[in-house]
Amino acid sequence: MRMKVKKMKTTPLRVSRTSGFRRTDSGLYRSCHGPFQSPRQSPKPEQTDDSSSMESLNSDIQKLKERRNMLDKEISQLVKDLPDGACSPLLFPRGYRVGELENHISLLHKYNDVKDVAQMLLGKLALTRDVTTKELYPDFGLGLSD
Repeated sequence: MRMKVKKMKTTPLRVSRTSGFRRTDSGLYRSCHGPFQSPRQSPKPEQTDDSSSMESLNSDIQKLKERRNMLDKEISQLVKDLPDGACSPLLFPRGYRVGELENHISLLHKYNDVKDVAQMLLGKLALTRDVTTKELYPDFGLGLSD
């Protein structure tokens, strides 16, 4: 059984051009089709002098370098004043020397690089097996904290 659907005639809604409704304001039209103007403010005249700003930056850098050198000398003097075998916990936590800390940090960087590669490989393997990486951990004897 087929039902007949009656088609209704509708007229499109029309707004006369003289009704006062316009799609854009004439001022907006001009600003849209005029030359581009950046929303950023133009630099103030005192900011346009590159040589003075560079000199100021170089002066600031020089002052900071001098301050760093002064602090380095102060730290080395404090370390010299420490009795033999004693280490300030603020300067060297847990009694480590600077060289030991640098070596430890270097080893941590290497460990993190290796761990990143392992995680990437586990991710690719999980994709090929259509499982999550979490499901692969027991297969390789890994805990979730690894």
